Amino acid sequence: MSPMIARLWHGKTPASKADEYLDFTTQRAIPDYTSVDGNRDVYILRRIEGDEAHFLTLTFWESEEAIKTFAGPDIERAKYYPEDEGFLLEFEPTVTHYEVYPAE
Repeated sequence: MSPMIARLWHGKTPASKADEYLDFTTQRAIPDYTSVDGNRDVYILRRIEGDEAHFLTLTFWESEEAIKTFAGPDIERAKYYPEDEGFLLEFEPTVTHYEVYPAE
């Protein structure tokens, strides 16, 4: 059996928009992730550092094929939404994937 895959994306917004962006991810992005067969879980991590808010989206997938259904054929490319233009300070082009192994 293949290991589960963790997909990690990083983005940052002005700290003044952190709550609004968190609301956006909750209402728009998380339902998009969870609608894909093969998505196992989604976590949004946020850290406010001075006048910037850093967001990490950590998603768990059963396979690369499931990630392709969500992100397209190049799973290393970050996926963005049109609404991100009003929040993000930059658009990092790629994400990072990790194999997930149980602690047992």
